[in-house]
Amino acid sequence: MSDILTIADLKELARRRVPKMFFDYADSGAWTESTYRANEEDFGKIKFRQRVLVDMSNRSLESTMIGQTVAMPVALAPTGLTGMQHADGEMLAAQAAEEFGVPFTLSTMSICSIEDVASVTKKPFWFQLYVLRDKDFVLNLIDRAKAAKCSALVLTLDLQILGQRHKDVRNGLSAPPKMTPANIIDLAMKPRWCLGIAGTKRRTFRNIVGHAKGVGDVSSLSSWTNEQFDPHLSWKDVAWIKERWGGKLILKGILDKEDALMAAETGADAIVVSNHGGRQLDGAASSISVLEEIADAVGDRIEVHMDGGIRSGQDVLKALCLGAKGTYIGRPFLYGLGAMGKEGVTKALEIIRKEMDITLALCGKRLVTDMGKDQLRR
Repeated sequence: MSDILTIADLKELARRRVPKMFFDYADSGAWTESTYRANEEDFGKIKFRQRVLVDMSNRSLESTMIGQTVAMPVALAPTGLTGMQHADGEMLAAQAAEEFGVPFTLSTMSICSIEDVASVTKKPFWFQLYVLRDKDFVLNLIDRAKAAKCSALVLTLDLQILGQRHKDVRNGLSAPPKMTPANIIDLAMKPRWCLGIAGTKRRTFRNIVGHAKGVGDVSSLSSWTNEQFDPHLSWKDVAWIKERWGGKLILKGILDKEDALMAAETGADAIVVSNHGGRQLDGAASSISVLEEIADAVGDRIEVHMDGGIRSGQDVLKALCLGAKGTYIGRPFLYGLGAMGKEGVTKALEIIRKEMDITLALCGKRLVTDMGKDQLRR
């Protein structure tokens, strides 16, 4: 643990411990991966102003996201197949987030179900919703999230059609993995992972199997998911989802000012500036490069969050300076989870917290809520 100082350290440990197809699933983007790379690289173009001889005592990273007090303005993003990075992954990550004091968001395409996560947590978590062709199933998902007392619904807008990630195609991604010769060899080199998966009953998409029509076993799941993403999703769908849900609603996947203006008209509580981690439209702008324009356009009407490319506490602060009220991390917590389970998720959060705290001080601020454009070199 003492040698793990950065998110990159966790990434390399996860690479050694997680089967290739699942590590590649987390660590990949669409097509040439240019947007995936830009998400990270564009943070490096933003520079802080260093300030000296200011009172740096009594610092606080505490803030709020959609009215919820958070230990720092960082939430765990919804990520599919989290339970394939480590056995019972969503449950462990949710527990780590709860203990740390930040929100956890469960994906529709999770391995552990809504009910699984609710059974091991004491505080409400958030649930991410994909709108699928089977509307009865979507309504049932919303009702299950309400029954689990989820405190926010995160509606993903940018996956009407699935972007192609070449690594997933080449690896033959499936949950659980198919026993091909290549996979058998790879799994034989990951005994820790195999023991964990062997010890759990959660090995497929438990939000779906047993709940969706015609999906009673794993063999029928793949064809169902490939057919179910709904290309008809439009702005009018937000209204009935909002009404059915009745609670806090976050719209995830905004990357254009015009879409942000339309999102602000829906009555949602927040938007997430996001390009799906560079996994959908390759060649799209990085999230951080469009954040300021979007926040300037709608930040006084709807809470603005940001997702994509965050690998450090400094990245979080840069996003806050450019108008985000909150941020999300996906890959950083997945690397931690794959590396060391729940302890690794906590370690990822601790790394980001420490980097935020030190940078806050060296920028001459004591409260994270005071960070703004004035702390950047323009």
